[in-house]
Amino acid sequence: MNVKAIFFDPSRWIACLVLMLFASGVNAQDSNQILLDGLNSFNEPAENWQMAGEVTASMDKDNTITVTDGSDILVNNPQAEHGGEDLYTKLNHGDIDLELDYMMPRGSNSGIYLQGRYELQLHDSWTVKVPSSSNNGGIYERPAGVKGRQGYAPRQNASRAPGLWQHLELSFRAPRFNENGEKVENARILRAELNGVVIHEDVELLGPTAGAYGEGEVPEGPLRFQGDHGPVAFRNIRITRYDRTAPTVKDLQYSVYEGEFTEEPDIDTLSVIKSGSSELLTPYLGGLPEQFLLRYTGTIQSDEAGNYTFELNVAAGAGLLRISGNEVIPIDSAEGSVNLSAGEVPFELLYARRADWAEAGFQLSVSAEGLRSHSLSDMPLPGQSDWNPIYVHAEDKPLLRSFMDLPGGSRVTHGISVSSLNKLHYTYDMNHGSLVQVWRGDFLDVTPMWYSRGDGSSRPNGSVEHLLESPALSLNKLENDGASWKDDTTGTGYESKGYTLDDNDNPQFRYEVFGTSVRDKIRVVHNGGGVRRSVTLKDISDDLYFRLASGKSIRKVENNRYLVDDQSYYIQLENPKEPIIRETDGRYELIIPAQPSINYTILF
Repeated sequence: MNVKAIFFDPSRWIACLVLMLFASGVNAQDSNQILLDGLNSFNEPAENWQMAGEVTASMDKDNTITVTDGSDILVNNPQAEHGGEDLYTKLNHGDIDLELDYMMPRGSNSGIYLQGRYELQLHDSWTVKVPSSSNNGGIYERPAGVKGRQGYAPRQNASRAPGLWQHLELSFRAPRFNENGEKVENARILRAELNGVVIHEDVELLGPTAGAYGEGEVPEGPLRFQGDHGPVAFRNIRITRYDRTAPTVKDLQYSVYEGEFTEEPDIDTLSVIKSGSSELLTPYLGGLPEQFLLRYTGTIQSDEAGNYTFELNVAAGAGLLRISGNEVIPIDSAEGSVNLSAGEVPFELLYARRADWAEAGFQLSVSAEGLRSHSLSDMPLPGQSDWNPIYVHAEDKPLLRSFMDLPGGSRVTHGISVSSLNKLHYTYDMNHGSLVQVWRGDFLDVTPMWYSRGDGSSRPNGSVEHLLESPALSLNKLENDGASWKDDTTGTGYESKGYTLDDNDNPQFRYEVFGTSVRDKIRVVHNGGGVRRSVTLKDISDDLYFRLASGKSIRKVENNRYLVDDQSYYIQLENPKEPIIRETDGRYELIIPAQPSINYTILF
């Protein structure tokens, strides 16, 4: 008897609720980096397309982009409106994941056509409050004359300011055709994220959008970059193709055994309470006891030999998977990989339900190089369809205290998030007197704080710009220009004095540090393009500096404006004193000597 402990681990199926929100496959895909050391990845590029080493796109002048010689960045710079030509990849694609960065100047308009036929709009939509299908991230309308036009606006505007890099991730499922070449399924955008925000999910494309290439629809076509409207730059273009047929399961037989199984038993010694054949690999057989062991046997049919990764997620119990008699997914794991030859192989799946207070369920999926994660069982885990996030909207609560986790793994323990009806919000760290992050879009997802027992944290529900890697002071004493910026408040005399609210519920934060009294006021600028910070200091101590920004890079551009952190956001400085750009501890900082009034705007 092969004995293994079977323990119920609720974290396995809770984690699955999160993972299954993502349509893109995980594990072993065919990734294709579009090489940008030249234009060799593209068919007959016109003169409006070129390679560049660095790009700056203006936020002050329409359709103005500046490049330096080099490679790695693809640039479209038409000399006149509608004066350029589109660019087509040599690579043709069906099902793909697409990931890239792009940058646009003020007023620019461009697009990306999947298979040359379905356009995702790229557009300077920085401060648009209610986006349409023709704004940034929209799925463009179908041609004139098509009833309804079927354009799709993004769920929210996650756009960045002109001249900043924006990040797009997209999962596309190509249309399906039968052996006679007739379309039997429409194309779909399974998921699209713009600057970290989901803007589309499972959108059916009933046909090509306006301006499509070629006639009708096809199983494969080129990726097409619009070149005849406005300037745009691209970098880090990656295509992951999915052109492998998924394995299938068949000849399914099941047996059910009653009892609480904490070990894998000798099956031959058990009494079967229910058995039969099934067309589907399903845990929902009806009439089962509260605690049971379900055993499936059958065959897996694969058209192509290769390495396949199987994932088994369970609810209210535990499970394992064997293929050809070998254990692929043990009890204490959720996934495993195996080499399969083309053809049929036997498999065995065991699922033990032990927790009678939770709904039974399991889900088996498979992925491989060239195969997006594909479910072999019939239904999602229980809870995936009825588990809803908890959101707080700007109109409901203008300020909310919570923990706030930063990307580097640190946590702000005295955070207060402040909303705006302009759909631009920020988080302030009252334990350090610092502006932690700003974001555009919806206000807060408070599910981690309010769902079940909660952990006290919330998270932004929009396109976030993180201004700090970890909690740190805005004001610090420096012995010299090269001294490191201290993160903690030890020895600084820091003391929070809370905040006061104006008539619009906007706070002004107050604290003392190094014997200096500080009043810190942050307000959304009138067009919703960023936030203006006004810091007033009294009794300024010697050698005190204010840090305006920190990032991987900082450089000055036009109109007393600074590009920060690989062109992620701008600092627009109003103070007459020239700030200092310095490199310390592997990062750049923009600092200025402390003075009675410091005023600047963060544009992103």
